[in-house]
Amino acid sequence: MPPALRALASRNYRIYFAGQLVSLAGTWMQQIAMVWLAYRLTGSALVLGVVGFASQIPILVLSPFGGVLIDRFDRRRLLMLTQALSMVQALLLAWLVWRGMATPAHLIVLAFGLGCINALDVPARQAIVVQLVNDKGDLPNAIALNSFMMHATRFVGPALAGWVVAKARWFLATASTSSGCARYATSRKRSSHIICR
Repeated sequence: MPPALRALASRNYRIYFAGQLVSLAGTWMQQIAMVWLAYRLTGSALVLGVVGFASQIPILVLSPFGGVLIDRFDRRRLLMLTQALSMVQALLLAWLVWRGMATPAHLIVLAFGLGCINALDVPARQAIVVQLVNDKGDLPNAIALNSFMMHATRFVGPALAGWVVAKARWFLATASTSSGCARYATSRKRSSHIICR
């Protein structure tokens, strides 16, 4: 294993990394899908901005409280819960689009819901890393890889979104599938290597 990837030698971290890579890319694709759909439905830059704002303001306001919850509860279970909620949110959005029932109000509410989920999910992703590496000497590398993954998907997700935006229905189904992948990967971690609070 190259030194830059040595944290991936830990099975739990490797499974987590793969699942979160797919999930985060899907989340960013979904963010683009919602604002694009808002503009397509209304032609209004204001509505587009409101949808984007609704998805981000809960993260700003609620993340400190999310950190407190993460310290009090089992991080693995919280992460599985946030991934399940993300999947439900994406499936609901995909269903509304598929049925031709999506409205700007739906998008604003669902974007706000996703922001609330992410206010707990993002701190949980960061906090659980310390529990996933077998050798604590690999922890700095695991944190660096985690940071790289989060920033890389911020670039790759929207790029993929632009490529498939013409297929909006499949686009949203992809986002829900990515959350499902992350939830499965989280559930596959061996609990014997995880010290949960």
